Parts: sequence; C-alpha cells; structure tokens
Amino acid sequence: MAKTLSAERLRGRPREYEEAEVIERAMQVFWTEGYHATSLPDLLAATQISRSSLYAGFGDKHGIFLRALERYIEQALARLDQELDTAPDALTGVQLCIEGYLVRTQGDAGVRGCLVVATAMELAAHDKEVSTCIDRFFRQMESRLAAALTLAQQAGQVRRTIDPASFAHLLVCMLEGIRVISKVGSRQEMTASAFKALLAQISN
Repeated sequence: MAKTLSAERLRGRPREYEEAEVIERAMQVFWTEGYHATSLPDLLAATQISRSSLYAGFGDKHGIFLRALERYIEQALARLDQELDTAPDALTGVQLCIEGYLVRTQGDAGVRGCLVVATAMELAAHDKEVSTCIDRFFRQMESRLAAALTLAQQAGQVRRTIDPASFAHLLVCMLEGIRVISKVGSRQEMTASAFKALLAQISN
C-alpha cells in the first residue's frame, strides 16, 4: 500500500518550474549565443533548472532548442497578426509590418539579429526538424501577407496585375534579408527607401 501511495505521489508531483518561463529563458540564450555555442551549463544557469529536469521535460539540448525556436516563431507571428489586424486598411498593415522589421534592425536589436535567420544559416542545411520548422514559418508569413495584399487589391489599393502570393514571397525574402544586412551595419534610410519604392510599384 505504501509503495502504491508513493508511486501515486511521484506521478502526481507538479514540476518545480514554469515551462513557459524556462523556454523563454532558453530562447534568449540561444538567440544571443547560437545553438552550437550554447553549452548545457549555459542553459542550466539561464533556465535555473537542474540537468535532470531539463532532460525529463525536454529530452535534451536539441529538444529545448526546438521549443525555444517555436516560441520565437509564435511571438513573431503574433506580432505580424497585430500589425495586420489593427491597421486601418490592408495595405497600411503591410506597411506597418515593414516598418516593424526596419525598427528591429536598428541598434543592439539589429546586431543581435533574428533567431530564425541565424538558425537557418547554422542548422537548417543538416537538421530536418529545424528546416521544417523554419520553412513552415516563412510559409505562414507569406500566407498572412498574401491575404493582406489580396484584400488591398480588392479595395483598389493594389494593381490587378500583381500576384499577391508572389509578391508576399518577395517581401518575406527582403524582410528576412535585411536582418542579415543589419548585422554588419545599418543602412536604414536606403532600406526604407527601397521598400517605399517597391510598394509604390504595386499601388494604384
């Protein structure tokens, strides 16, 4: 009977950490240091959990990294949704998305860069799980931007000759590309002018 009660208590014992907080702390470390440069002691120090808790909750370093990458992507998509949904019209929403990216390429944030872009360069070529996760993110971005451009087209803001899906793909390529360029130096005014000229080409 004692063994049964002990086992039940063990199975029912709550984790001694808040999972979302642990993933957030791990994300910050990976984002700053990169995957390979982040050691297990680094993770344990940042997350403030034990080695056994990390393995029990996430499997290993790669497991917690995937959760951290997913959290970063969830936050990025939530931010994009807010920019698109709160704008007075669809084309303004796309402009707000672009402006948000430009802001995040300035100063320390620009030097730190984007976890998705850094991970794509570091791991995607030989890590199928990471590659799939990032590809899904880019497709989700494209889908949201294409939907906004379609609405803008229906409202007469965007020329009928423009294919929303193709243009959304171009935008994602450019937006993620400036995250790379900003790590070696800011060309904020020129980049802003380039996006302004691009939108002018599609607008009525």
